[in-house]
Amino acid sequence: MTDRRRIVIAVAWTMIASGGLIAVSIVSWWSDRPAGPLLTLDLVAGGLGWLLTPLLLRRPVTATALLTALAALSPAVTPPATMGALQVARRRRFPVAIGVAAAGVAAHAIQGAWRSAGGMSYGWWLILITIGYGALLGWGAWAQAREALISSLHDRARRAEAEQGRRVAEARMLERRRIAHEMHDVLAHRLSLLATFAGAMEYRPDSPPEQLSRAAGVVRDGVHQALEELREVISLLREDEVADADPGRPQPVLADVPRLVEESRDAGTAVRLSCSVEGAEEAPPAVARTAYRVIQEGLTNARKHAAGQPVSVAMRGGPGAGLEISLVNPLTTAAPPGFSGGAGLVGLTERVSLAGGRLDHQATGGEFRLHASLPWPP
Repeated sequence: MTDRRRIVIAVAWTMIASGGLIAVSIVSWWSDRPAGPLLTLDLVAGGLGWLLTPLLLRRPVTATALLTALAALSPAVTPPATMGALQVARRRRFPVAIGVAAAGVAAHAIQGAWRSAGGMSYGWWLILITIGYGALLGWGAWAQAREALISSLHDRARRAEAEQGRRVAEARMLERRRIAHEMHDVLAHRLSLLATFAGAMEYRPDSPPEQLSRAAGVVRDGVHQALEELREVISLLREDEVADADPGRPQPVLADVPRLVEESRDAGTAVRLSCSVEGAEEAPPAVARTAYRVIQEGLTNARKHAAGQPVSVAMRGGPGAGLEISLVNPLTTAAPPGFSGGAGLVGLTERVSLAGGRLDHQATGGEFRLHASLPWPP
């Protein structure tokens, strides 16, 4: 329903109610009295009051003041005048409503002074008029407070809905960034392997054809996988994609660590793995995923900054005891050229911290040591 149609309906009902009450007032006043000049006054005043009634919806104070003045002359205008007092009490400030009600009591006091109230004493007439206007004032104030309360509740609901939408959007953005971060680390690991194979093909062109063919196949497959992973990262970061989209990749677990180590061995890095973890298959997803990323980033850094050097990887722990991860590799005087990727130790420290653990790294005794401690609830 449009606003204009609502206004038309409200005006129509107001006119009908006012006209009916004015007619009842005139009939009840003159039903037991002989017709006289005052009947004409009541009919004229009632007609003017009925015509002024629609103004109560747009200018309630002005319209009520005019109706109150007419009510001092004729009881036929009492219904629309009291309707106006109620409208002012509902839509205007309380002091204004008190003033309008006081004017209404004064107007009816003037009306009762020169027109008999039908056998009722003038004192009781004033008391009833005062009580009536007081009731209208209280009713209007209550209705105004109720509307204000409902409006405030609606505003709170809208704000709560907007806040919930904002929180959902932030949660989706954080989840998108987390997934993109995961994919970034995977992509860096993949490209570091490709750089190692490509470097071997470049510096050993005299290798047997079988080895060159095998290395070229690994590079080809790795490039294909890297492109797929890059496409997933870009799709996650695009604003017009679904924010909570999941790339559908299985999350790494502790059982995937040997495969990760084997990939590094295939790339020419000597990796010694020592694993003494109890209940590895029951590790919490956050612990398993973080441990996998720590080892992945450690192996990537070792290939970048200590190419050709052996790496020792050790995992130990279990439920209740936590999970300890250590990576050690000898230091080299210069880092070979190649792909420089990964989130770095800063991002890795943040990842471990978010999982409730701690990451330490240092270069000492000609070795670079990376150690992570992760909580593992019993």
